[in-house]
Amino acid sequence: MDIFQNPFVPGAGVQPPELPGRHDLLDLARIALGRARAGRPVKSLIAIGLRGTGKTVLLQRIRAMADTDGYHTCFIEAHDGARFAEIVIPHLRRLLLEFDRLGALNEQVKRGLRVLKSFMSGFKISYADMSLELGVGAETGSADSGNLEADLGDLLLAVGRAAAARQTGVALLIDEVQMLGQRDLSALIMALHRCAQYAVPVILVAVGLPQTMNMTGQTRSYAERMFEFPAVGALNRTDTNQALTVPTGRQGVSWSDAALERVWLDTAGYPYFLQEWGYHSWNVASGSEITVEDVDKARAAAIMQLDENFFRVRFGRLTPKERDYVRAMAELGPGPHRSSAVAALMGVRVQALSSYRSRLIDKGMIYSPEHGDTAFSVPLFDRFMKRIMPDWAPGSVGG
Repeated sequence: MDIFQNPFVPGAGVQPPELPGRHDLLDLARIALGRARAGRPVKSLIAIGLRGTGKTVLLQRIRAMADTDGYHTCFIEAHDGARFAEIVIPHLRRLLLEFDRLGALNEQVKRGLRVLKSFMSGFKISYADMSLELGVGAETGSADSGNLEADLGDLLLAVGRAAAARQTGVALLIDEVQMLGQRDLSALIMALHRCAQYAVPVILVAVGLPQTMNMTGQTRSYAERMFEFPAVGALNRTDTNQALTVPTGRQGVSWSDAALERVWLDTAGYPYFLQEWGYHSWNVASGSEITVEDVDKARAAAIMQLDENFFRVRFGRLTPKERDYVRAMAELGPGPHRSSAVAALMGVRVQALSSYRSRLIDKGMIYSPEHGDTAFSVPLFDRFMKRIMPDWAPGSVGG
């Protein structure tokens, strides 16, 4: 079939042609946004899922929903090594300047700008054009201590009050929220708690890996009561079929039942993998129905793309001994696995592997669904490890 008419779009964060199985989560976000905008008590959202489940796609969809609802949004991608204070300032500066342009002089907006300038001063952060654009002095004593836990609450409260004065709301949307780290996440939770106490229209919608839930629970005793944690997992069989058949059906192309069965077995319903299988199956098909033979022909190209672009980039971040650990996990199967089982297979004590396990969790490769258990953060990574290290035997793990 015509490759230029291929409806499937494999790629990181790219909106798919169909988004089945996520309506409950999107409804939860819609209700939360509406309540926050109205100044009603509401829990912020942190959606939890493995790699390849479409978390970023959902966050972008929620951002569009918030924009339509009249919110001013900040879309932030957290990344390793960046201070939250540094990455949030440009976004809040933009919002406050937008508020300033919405109408006549407003004291809450001007105060927000002054508090932002104090915050920058406290963290010794400056931007070449910031002073001229803000056109205000710092507000001494507000958000200027250089302590994020003390200052971020003052800043978000001032921004929230400025938003309320302009009859709008602020939605902080954070991708890869687990990359903020424990201290910055703690400061953000404290700041959101303060905003909730004063009923200002500020809401967080974030997505992250499964370890985010444990990180949140370890910050403050009240943290778990502040958030909803909807799960973003693999699609069920019905939604998997819909993700494949609806986009092609719009162009008069159907799937045989056997073809759908084969894709289900190959992908386990993970949205990113469905886009790869759909894309390559379309390209090899020649008729108005995609057959099981088409899927079988497409499998090698789909797997090669995943190996080269989805799996290998993560594999490349691992040291040889970390690879040894995850290859042992793969030998045991998809998981989760007891840490003791991994150690036994490698012929070492559990304590000898603890540092490698911790580093793999920090790198987002694995997580601990229960105490003493270990599971892959990347779906089907066990299959990849067996392909890339087919002749593996337990190696020695030193100190």
